[in-house]
Amino acid sequence: MEKRGLSHVLLAGFFALFVLFLYGPTITIALLSFQGPAGNLTFPMRGLSLHWFENLFQTQMVGDFAGSLSRTLILAVAVMLLTVVISLLAGLAFRRRFRGATVLFYLTVASLIVPSILISLGIGLMFSVLGISPTWWGSALGAHLTWTLPFGVLIMFAVFNRFDRSLEEAARDLGASPWQSFRHVVLPLIAPSLIGVALFGFSLSYDEFARSSMTAGSDNTLPLEIYGMTTNVTTPVLYALGTMTTGFSFAVIIACLALVLTLRRNRSS
Repeated sequence: MEKRGLSHVLLAGFFALFVLFLYGPTITIALLSFQGPAGNLTFPMRGLSLHWFENLFQTQMVGDFAGSLSRTLILAVAVMLLTVVISLLAGLAFRRRFRGATVLFYLTVASLIVPSILISLGIGLMFSVLGISPTWWGSALGAHLTWTLPFGVLIMFAVFNRFDRSLEEAARDLGASPWQSFRHVVLPLIAPSLIGVALFGFSLSYDEFARSSMTAGSDNTLPLEIYGMTTNVTTPVLYALGTMTTGFSFAVIIACLALVLTLRRNRSS
């Protein structure tokens, strides 16, 4: 019993250290972002206020917060929508066997193996060879899709592999058309999974750095802007930006989870 109790204590201590290692930097940045006007980049904290959050929305000598944030949000939403639509269509297509399905599947997930920086470099070089200037809404969009689509496709494959086809057959027996069967039977059942795919697409694009580094062109996305600011910003305004973006990410996750729970509650009632 004593050995078992000791092992539980060691496991609990290891887990506590892991959580501290995982979330410690985020908590530290959040704390330092709430300093007063005389605040610095390190402890001890100097005062307590929202000064640096207010300063974040003012004109900065360095950094383009508003522009990079708007570009990142637009890009993330576009990637999210395309990931959901393409993953859903791929999941529906792979429900039936067709020639080249295996090759197409491995080509889809291959980008998970290739280092992100190499994919970014390759796409950037391809656009340069074609004489097209890389842009955050063009080449970066394609680069982000090489990262989000494999996750979305794998999720939809798992969903449709365990989907009960008898539900569709029952709807067809009752006179429903293929579209009505999909709209009123299939789509409501897979809606929580589609929300998960959307969350993957948005969050992976929102904080993607490596695949944006050589494909975004002259206009930075938010991760690139933050990285550039680390070399010239000497105030906690950078921490305020990190806290705000992290809070936004958690808000998106909570909203998606709430939507999934609502759909499940409505389906069971």
